[in-house]
Amino acid sequence: MKISGTISLKKGREQSLLRKHPWIFSGAIQQLAGNVSDGDWVKVADSKGNTLGFGHYQNGSIAVRMLQFGEQLPSESFWKDKLHQALALRHAVRLPTESTSAFRLLHGEGDGVPGLIIDYYAGVAVLQAHSAGMHNDSTLIANALKETMGDMLTAVYSKSRSTLPGKVKDHQPDGYLLGMATVPHIMHEHGIKFLVDWEGGQKTGFFLDQRENRKLLGEYSNGKNVLNTFCYTGGFSLYALHAGAERVYSIDVSEKAVEVTKKNIELNGFDIQLHPCIAADTFDYIKDKKDKFDLIILDPPAFAKHRDARHQAVKGYQRLNAEAMSIIRSGGILFTFSCSQVVDKQLFYDTVASAAIQAGREIKVLHQLSQPADHPVSMSHPEGEYLKGLVLYVV
Repeated sequence: MKISGTISLKKGREQSLLRKHPWIFSGAIQQLAGNVSDGDWVKVADSKGNTLGFGHYQNGSIAVRMLQFGEQLPSESFWKDKLHQALALRHAVRLPTESTSAFRLLHGEGDGVPGLIIDYYAGVAVLQAHSAGMHNDSTLIANALKETMGDMLTAVYSKSRSTLPGKVKDHQPDGYLLGMATVPHIMHEHGIKFLVDWEGGQKTGFFLDQRENRKLLGEYSNGKNVLNTFCYTGGFSLYALHAGAERVYSIDVSEKAVEVTKKNIELNGFDIQLHPCIAADTFDYIKDKKDKFDLIILDPPAFAKHRDARHQAVKGYQRLNAEAMSIIRSGGILFTFSCSQVVDKQLFYDTVASAAIQAGREIKVLHQLSQPADHPVSMSHPEGEYLKGLVLYVV
C-alpha cells in the first residue's frame, strides 16, 4: 500500500488507539505531513513520533479510519488477509448453508474495515463504501474477493453512490466491478426464497441484519393475524406465512417495495389474495385497527442518523410503539426495533417503556434482540451495536 503522509497526534490523544478504537477525530491531530488527499493511506504517530498504525485519511470529523495497528506496514495481501479473516468468522457461525445463501461478508468496524460493507447474495458480492478510502481501494477489494472466494463468486457490484461523502459520489456511479448478474436475483434465507435487487433496492438490496429475528418471529406466528409494518420486501411476512400464520398484512409507504413483497409471497407459493399487501403510511393505517392483530412487527427505518435528531427520533419511537400497543389484541406479541445508532439499547428500552405507560397497557419483555453474528461488534468499537429489538407480550 502506498503511504502518502503522516498524521501526528496531540500529546495524550493516542489512548483510544492503544485500545484499538478505529476512529481518529480531527481535533486530535497536531500535524499532517505530506501530500495527502481524501482517501489516501496515512501513517499515524503519537506526539513523540512512535508509529501507532495506518489508515484512510479524510477531511472531516472522523479524519482517519484505522485499518492496521502497530508499526508494520500494510502488506500487498492486506485485502486478501482481511477477507480470509472475515470468511473464517462466517464459517465459524455456519454461514453460508444449504438453506441460507446470503450473509454479510464484511461489516465495517466489526471486521476491522471501517467505511466498508460487503453483502453476499448467492454468488454476488455487493460492495458499499462509506469513505473515500474505501472508494479508492474498491478495485483492489474486488480483485481480492475473486481470489479469496473463487467459484463462490460470479460478480461484484459497487453500490456506493448514496453512501460516499461530499464530491466523491459525483465521480462514482454504481456498477459492476467484476462480472455481471441479472436482477432481481433469488437468494435463500433459512429455506425461504427472496428476490434481491441491489441495483434499485434500498441499502445493498436486502436487510440481512434481521435474519435471526425473522426466524424467531416464525416461532410466534402459527395461527395468528399478523401486521408487518415498514415491511420493505416482506422479510418478516414470509417467515410468518411459512410458520402458518392465518393472515399476514404487509404495509409499506413505498409502492415499489409492496410490489416486491407480493412477488416474494407468490415466489414462495402463497396466495396473494389471502395476504394483503398495502402501500400506506404506517401511522395512518394502524390508527383504526384496534383488536384486529395478534402479532405486530415494528421495524422502521432509522429515525435518527445523527445526534441532533435523537430527540425527535425518541418521540417518533414512542408514538409508534404506543399506537401499536393500543390496537394489539390482549395477549398479543409485539416485535419492535430501532436501527438508529445514536439511540442506544437503554434509551430504546426506556422509550418503549414510556410508550407502554402512554398506551395504558401492561407489558412483559420476552426477548431482547440485536444483530446476527455476521454483523459482529468489535469490543474496541461498541458503537457498532446499532440494531436493538424487543419482543413484548401485551396483557
